[in-house]
Amino acid sequence: MTPYVFNPPPSVSLAVANSAQRFPVGRIFCIGRNYAWQPDEPPPQALPSWFMKPPSALAAADQDLVYPPETRDFCHEIEWVVAIGRGGRRLLPADVEAGHIWGYGVGLDLTRRDLQQQAKRIGASWEAAKAFDHAATCTPLVPASLSGHPRRGAIWLDVNGQRRQSADLASLLWPVPELVAMLSRSVALAPGDLIYTGTPAGVDALQIGDTVSGGIEGFGHFSTTVRASAPNEPT
Repeated sequence: MTPYVFNPPPSVSLAVANSAQRFPVGRIFCIGRNYAWQPDEPPPQALPSWFMKPPSALAAADQDLVYPPETRDFCHEIEWVVAIGRGGRRLLPADVEAGHIWGYGVGLDLTRRDLQQQAKRIGASWEAAKAFDHAATCTPLVPASLSGHPRRGAIWLDVNGQRRQSADLASLLWPVPELVAMLSRSVALAPGDLIYTGTPAGVDALQIGDTVSGGIEGFGHFSTTVRASAPNEPT
């Protein structure tokens, strides 16, 4: 038995829809702009940028959203989440769906937008804006063996009953096979990796007390509330 200095933290995992099994999570990759945010926006000339969040930032989508410290601009970004079941390097897009995707979910890429804008202005990294505690949420994963690999489906998010984000998965500028293949050219993907595939237009700020609900056709939905952190609670 390995003599650790202290007991390692428990493994991070996600629920699997209609199952007692759980999906162990290794890393969280997030794709940058992958929907057109303006009607006349030209097609992209290059694949989108990406960044990472630590697995410790992951939370179940139906848990309360904890308003984080150090921000006055806490923003929602609803996204289609891809769960990798078999890894690899330099994957071909044609092989991704059948050979490497285990399932799909609905997630929030939560952002301290003011810190992100500050980082952009000075060319700094985005970790402070993107990698805080509870910064990624996800619904139970739906196995691809049940859902297949859809090309379309409504994606939406409401705040206090008002629609803020609405699009269709068919509107992804870069579809999932190309995104996964792109990442695999930069890093070796591994079982347990999650990929957040980008958010539609309509990103906006959340306030304490807001009710947030969203979903993706065929992959479930969630409802949660934004609350202040409790004393001594990690935020």
